[in-house]
Amino acid sequence: MSKPLAAGRLRHRVRIESPTRTQDAGGTLATTWALVAEVYASIEALSVRDFIAAQAVQSKVSVRITIRHLSGLTTDMRLIGPDGTIYKPLGFLPDPDSNREYLTVPCTT
Repeated sequence: MSKPLAAGRLRHRVRIESPTRTQDAGGTLATTWALVAEVYASIEALSVRDFIAAQAVQSKVSVRITIRHLSGLTTDMRLIGPDGTIYKPLGFLPDPDSNREYLTVPCTT
């Protein structure tokens, strides 16, 4: 059994946004982003070891973000870091014990 997620690890404020596609009168599609939630998160760059392992399977994962469990998240959303960096989630992995405490989000920048 793993240890519970300590609140002190979640020191970054992250915005989760969902795309909204609209069509103007001329037929042009535009994408705007709507706020889904603002959450505290842990943003960790992959270690050299993790990065080498990820390259072995042709992955583009460069960052691992951990957030408290939140349902309804999809990979077409984006996460905005406190410095304005935009992260593209490649999936939302639940914690191995309860599947309800936290999510690990592998991302590209």
